[in-house]
Amino acid sequence: MRYLLSDIARMCGGELRGKDCWVGDVVTDSRRYAFGAGAMFVAMRGKNHDSHDYIDAMYRSGVRAFMVERQGIVAEDAGYVCVDNALEALQRLAAAHRASFRGTVVGITGSNGKTIVKELTARALPAGTRLVASPMSYNSQLGVALSLLMIEGDEDVALIEAGISEVGEMERLERMIRPDVVVMTSIGDAHQANFESVEQKVKEKLILARHARRVIFHSDYAEVSKVLAQMQLPFVDAALEEVENQPLLNEVKRTNRQLVKALCHELGRECTLPDGFDVAMRQEVKEGVYGSTIINDSYNSDINSLALALDMLRSVALGGRTLAVVSDILQSGMADEELYERVAYLVQRAEVDLFIGVGERIKAHSEKFKCESRFYSTTDDLMRALTHEDIEGRTILLKGNRRSRFETLCHQLERRSHTTTLEVNLDAMTHNVGYFRRFLPMNHRLVAMVKAHSYGAGDVEVAQLMQRLGVSYLAVAFADEGIVLREKGITMPIVVLNADAGSFDKMVAHSLEPEIYSFHSLEDFSRSVERYGAQAYPIHIKLDTGMHRLGFVEDEVEELIERIKQNRAVRVASIFAHLSCADDPAQDDFTRGQIALFDTLSGRIAEALPYDVIRHTANSAAIERFPEATFDMCRLGLGLYGYGYEHNDELQPVATLKTRIVQLRRRSSGEPIGYGRSQRLERDSVIATIPVGYADGVDRHLGGGRWSMLVAGHAAPTVGRICMDSCMIDVTDIEGVKEGDEVVIFSPVRGNTLEDMAAVLGTISYEIMTSIAARVKRIYVRE
Repeated sequence: MRYLLSDIARMCGGELRGKDCWVGDVVTDSRRYAFGAGAMFVAMRGKNHDSHDYIDAMYRSGVRAFMVERQGIVAEDAGYVCVDNALEALQRLAAAHRASFRGTVVGITGSNGKTIVKELTARALPAGTRLVASPMSYNSQLGVALSLLMIEGDEDVALIEAGISEVGEMERLERMIRPDVVVMTSIGDAHQANFESVEQKVKEKLILARHARRVIFHSDYAEVSKVLAQMQLPFVDAALEEVENQPLLNEVKRTNRQLVKALCHELGRECTLPDGFDVAMRQEVKEGVYGSTIINDSYNSDINSLALALDMLRSVALGGRTLAVVSDILQSGMADEELYERVAYLVQRAEVDLFIGVGERIKAHSEKFKCESRFYSTTDDLMRALTHEDIEGRTILLKGNRRSRFETLCHQLERRSHTTTLEVNLDAMTHNVGYFRRFLPMNHRLVAMVKAHSYGAGDVEVAQLMQRLGVSYLAVAFADEGIVLREKGITMPIVVLNADAGSFDKMVAHSLEPEIYSFHSLEDFSRSVERYGAQAYPIHIKLDTGMHRLGFVEDEVEELIERIKQNRAVRVASIFAHLSCADDPAQDDFTRGQIALFDTLSGRIAEALPYDVIRHTANSAAIERFPEATFDMCRLGLGLYGYGYEHNDELQPVATLKTRIVQLRRRSSGEPIGYGRSQRLERDSVIATIPVGYADGVDRHLGGGRWSMLVAGHAAPTVGRICMDSCMIDVTDIEGVKEGDEVVIFSPVRGNTLEDMAAVLGTISYEIMTSIAARVKRIYVRE
């Protein structure tokens, strides 16, 4: 994309003020570091944000082109396109830009599988195909507009995702995309809440195809067949495509591959997707050797997703040393000269400390990279050359094309080799924060509970995400948890909930803020502050309004006020209390009494102090159910992680526990399995052993068939007792199982969820999540 601001004003119906600048990239997130030359910042107003507040910061970062809804100070060397609604203006701009494109536009929609079909197609199209695709899951009203504006114009094919959640949205997306071909993936329950029926949802999605020459669908989805016939749209049934016969290629994967093959044929191009090829379509953050952190984004290396990956590198590194390893970029619509000039510019913008290029094409343009840089012809050459100094303490981005074999490099750099992994989906966590913010006023403060290793999900990675999402405070249980976060570069305020006198000095030394729940704790912490020569140190006063665990009671409030007013060492940052049963409708009267008492007591303290104090008592459940409890700030606990709300389809569970089969054995009917010979087989069976046990957090009470894990999407019940480091599952009825195949212990899939497991064990999801052992490798993914 390359337009003058005057062109953009004309195309979107805006008014140009100031300088007429060239625009080559569009930025809507002020937190982005890596963006192309000639970036235009689009400022928008929403329910929970107003990005006009960041125009000055973007100007200081070098941006000189802006699209705005409200006019501020006009800089002499900057230009502003003034519009009534920035999102609608951006959509009109995207529609006009798409209209000038002469390649083939493919619109991909459906309930699930849009991104995987897009990525599989990108790999299936033959070498030499010039391609642009929506980065990651850019399929919303904003994401589609941004994706279309990434089209350079010289590409052969553009793959654009289109996602909707309610009636009316596809109409706006179709006006932008105007696809030549539409691919309809699966139809399921996702986003069903805003549609009267599945048929209505299918009709809404197929609005995307009303001007398309062909719809590619799969007749396994009967609802799609029915609506296609009603709408009289031209279609191709992907079910007619031959697909390799692999027993563990489950129905979903088989259907996706057939859709991809049908699309390649429709585009008149050979399908080069190898048999059995699968694709991971996410960024993964892992612990690396020598104190490093690995961001594995090696499933592709296109220019658009590179900018997003470099942003993630900066945000994860938190100012620490960085290394970016990038391979040749395949299937770009640009000549190599322009392409690698852009890559070098993005790397410079992201302030990468060390850059390593892998491949002959990027190596040929090494002179464009002005930072410390090295280049290698192959991944093997790089692996032989990497040193301890290259890796130690760095945050390392791996961004490779499908031929670069960066997965081998990633494996070499990983710290833990345990086969069992806990995958934590950071996109789901971001979604959950957004879900709760819908119930709150704009810019309302939030505290994120990251105690107990973020409920088992990890520490610094979750804290980094909360920092990026604008959360005001983190809360940990003990000082040591806060110190770990400080040592890993987290600078935002951290509250220690179980603060004790033995840790007060360390807390002051690491700028951690204590929960003060008694006169003794107030006196002890004040002495620690005085020893460090500090004054007005922030503390958080805990009130007991009915939880009866910790906190000042009503009779102590007046004395508390007097002591605080006389105490120069500390300053009250917040006053808070816990609601003990906000999620239980049967006890709503008690909860309302707690809220009223908190309002009274906290109000008395706040009014008596000569400075502003934050008040908060609402947990995740109260945010939804008791708007009167939101006060100045709210706390996100288990709801942040998508648990504790089994009947809420809008929250997304963040964790998936996986392992792999290490051995398969055929066993005869009557044979005993495991310790104590507690279970005898009732038939001839195929038994798989997996390397996960109660030392990893899989409860012993899940043995003997009381829990089923998933192998290729099929249930595999446990057999015998759960051992310390391993257990056995029955895979007799699953065709084609082999050693090394993935086993899902729990996931967001219904029937296999953490809530389902908690019901079997008669416990709560908190207990299971916090029981996942530290030796289990955590992988943080973004899809």
